Amino acid sequence: MNYIKHLNAIFEVFASDERLNPTHISLYIALFQMWNKNRFSNSFLVDREATMILSKIGSRTTYHRCISNLHQWGYIVYEPSRNRFKGSRIKMPIFEISPGPVVDKHETSGGLAVVSYININKQIKTNIKLSRKSIPKNEQVVLNFFKKNHWAAVEATRFYNHYQGIGWKVGGKSSIEDWRAFAKKWMLKANEINANKEPARKPRKKGKVDYLQTTTKKNYGEPL
Repeated sequence: MNYIKHLNAIFEVFASDERLNPTHISLYIALFQMWNKNRFSNSFLVDREATMILSKIGSRTTYHRCISNLHQWGYIVYEPSRNRFKGSRIKMPIFEISPGPVVDKHETSGGLAVVSYININKQIKTNIKLSRKSIPKNEQVVLNFFKKNHWAAVEATRFYNHYQGIGWKVGGKSSIEDWRAFAKKWMLKANEINANKEPARKPRKKGKVDYLQTTTKKNYGEPL
């Protein structure tokens, strides 16, 4: 296994996968280093505490979420241990660069291909394709979409901050599948709210008496 070719290929995949955050990448690199120390064996055991220290992850919840994500998305094969005195087992699929279909997982050069002992190439590409519509890459993408639909930037910012704050989920459970569809629903709702607003009061016409105003000077020192 050529670890330089592997790292070049994996970073190509990382760059196109919008689901990943820095913690995922830090954890993957920590696992890769452990794999390296185990001479790139087919599988190896990891200790949670040691892995958290190496990857600079301070929360067990974050660690378990990220390692489960990496397993779900096909970057690793994670076999958790039910024994507190025994480490979990990790398998690392091989990512390498190849000009075409890969016959042997050790023969690499040219364009990008993903090679592994669980055949995750198709799975990763499919997941990346789906994720591109589910969550906007950043706030500027949302601003551009609202501008294209003739909406003010302030409304785009409200939409982005609202869904960013709830993790782009519906009802706190289901992930949003297409954020643009939710943006259009947001626009329709905003139109309804604006239509139901009470009309502004017209300014008082000239010539009408305003009984709240008086020109009579009164001495407030006199008793009533």
